[in-house]
Amino acid sequence: MPPFPATEPNAPTLPWIQVAPGAPYFTTNAGQPWTPIGQNDALTWPDLAGLFRRQNVAAVEGHLAWLAAHGITCLRLMLEYCQTEHRYLERPVGRFQPNMVRFWDDLFALCERYGLRLLLTPYDTFWMGRRWRHHPYSRAQGGPCAQRTQWLRDAGMRQAIKDRLTFAAERWGGSGALFAWDLWNEIDPAHAGRRPAALAEFVSDLSAHLRAVEQRCFGRSHLQTVSVFGPVLGHYPAVAEVIFRHPLLDFATTHLYDAATINNPKDTLGPALATGRLVREALGEMPATRPFFDSEHGPIYTFNNRRRTLPEAFDDVYFRHMQWAHFASGGAGGGLRWPYRQPHVLTHGMRAAQRSLAVFAQLLDWASFQRRNLNHEVQVSDPAFAVFACSDVRQAVVWLLHQDRPLTRRAAPRAPRPLAVQLSLPGLTPGPYLVQLWDTAVGQALGQLALVATTVGLRIDLPAVGGELALAIVPAPSSAGSC
Repeated sequence: MPPFPATEPNAPTLPWIQVAPGAPYFTTNAGQPWTPIGQNDALTWPDLAGLFRRQNVAAVEGHLAWLAAHGITCLRLMLEYCQTEHRYLERPVGRFQPNMVRFWDDLFALCERYGLRLLLTPYDTFWMGRRWRHHPYSRAQGGPCAQRTQWLRDAGMRQAIKDRLTFAAERWGGSGALFAWDLWNEIDPAHAGRRPAALAEFVSDLSAHLRAVEQRCFGRSHLQTVSVFGPVLGHYPAVAEVIFRHPLLDFATTHLYDAATINNPKDTLGPALATGRLVREALGEMPATRPFFDSEHGPIYTFNNRRRTLPEAFDDVYFRHMQWAHFASGGAGGGLRWPYRQPHVLTHGMRAAQRSLAVFAQLLDWASFQRRNLNHEVQVSDPAFAVFACSDVRQAVVWLLHQDRPLTRRAAPRAPRPLAVQLSLPGLTPGPYLVQLWDTAVGQALGQLALVATTVGLRIDLPAVGGELALAIVPAPSSAGSC
């Protein structure tokens, strides 16, 4: 392994991210709320490509500054990208490439500067699998492992994975710009000889190893998760034990790909309903205090199989509806989109939706929000509206989405006729509440209501709801009024 010079110190460093004590959301170690709002990105995609070999650092810095100004807090990246031959972190195995190391040195420094954080996963398992014979870890290239089916069980491969995590942790693990480790991207029994039981041992081994490295270097460790391609849970139900309940993991992440809706969307309603259903199912699988979010989603079949990019106006609404369905159903943040666009970046409309969510998120106290999903429990007077909601005994988030004549790919966007709606929200402690209204299509506040919850719940009368509306429900201060 060639020697690398130490990175320049960044002072002051960003606070580290932790799970809120007793609540399934995130805070900094200074106690400030932190919500993961962002997307997947990659070394070769347009927004970050200029950082490789420092071809255009100014453009990347300008982009990151722009993201921070729009409420973006988190980027999910893989330490290498294997669709081509030029972005391997190691080549051959164990020899870390100087240009790649410098890329990450620079990216961490920029993220520190602009307050952005990274969810890192060590391997691009999608392209690594499809181009396995080219990968430095493949025995065909002198690496330790002969077959993809042995990735998680081969002793030489396991040691190479640990060595990579050790290198990354020692070099970048001291930074608060590192949000968390996704120990393995889209873990699958197919990577372990189709033996689901092998996954728990693999996660335990890697988790303990990485924590030991960070404890040795920094006296503490970053959060950990393991992601899964959602449909794998249907084929191998036992994988849920690892993804949602493994005792060494800090939070749970899945990739929300639903074949009938999300993967190849025909309208913007079906993906939102599927997101709400999948988030509810996930929350039902895990401890009540464990955070959950979708760390990858998007129109994978439309883009990869049909070679089509969704019309931008349609894609913006599809994105926004999935974001709010995820958030209101109890997910932390709005989920992390894989762009699936040409070029491979999010649109300005999607960024506006993220900024809207970032502002709305400031209305709630996440450090004390012990949410439970209420998508089925909230009663709504008009079935024209789908309801996505989560609540504890003091706070609630509700999102209403008009179901009639949803936007399709070929239709021009149009707002449904506003309708009066009554909601009944169970479970809140009796007393006064402030209901803050948010237009999620436009991204602006619409005022607030002062209401009183009784022993039978909180009744909310909304005189005119158009296509979509979010509600942030919090205890009212003694001087609260209505407007």
